[in-house]
Amino acid sequence: MAYKKKICMIGVSSVGKTSLVRRFVLSEFPEKWLTTVGVRVEKKPLQVNGQDVDLAVWDMQGKDDYAPLNRAQLSGASGYVLVADGTRKATVDRALELHEEVKAMLGAIPAVLLVNKCDLTAEWEVTDEVERDLRARGWTPLRTSAKTGEAVEEAFLALTVEMLRRDA
Repeated sequence: MAYKKKICMIGVSSVGKTSLVRRFVLSEFPEKWLTTVGVRVEKKPLQVNGQDVDLAVWDMQGKDDYAPLNRAQLSGASGYVLVADGTRKATVDRALELHEEVKAMLGAIPAVLLVNKCDLTAEWEVTDEVERDLRARGWTPLRTSAKTGEAVEEAFLALTVEMLRRDA
């Protein structure tokens, strides 16, 4: 029997949530950018440490405004992926604010913080100092690229391992 786990993708618009999901689930990078309206759910079966896991990855609409996150969409989540854009430092700050909202709604469930678009190093705004500050706050930020696939699989696997560990 497979474990069933729901993961929510959370961040502002244009950080690469949909592209990360497509890279992880379909091993592709969409060249055409589409805005997610509402939520899109993708499924991916995995085997982690000998356990079958069916992931439902909820690609949620970007949270640019300060309206609260949709509690109904978050309900039942076993973990979440906070996504920031390495070329826009402000998206890291907003991701941390969204983390606090999720924590207030769901409690302390597993989460990973991805700083996406590491393939765009010439435009990178998230400095080593910002990453040191994140580590000091208890995060282990992962530099990812939905375009190249760098660290994408590893990020989802790390989150899945932590969700399964919490079940043990």
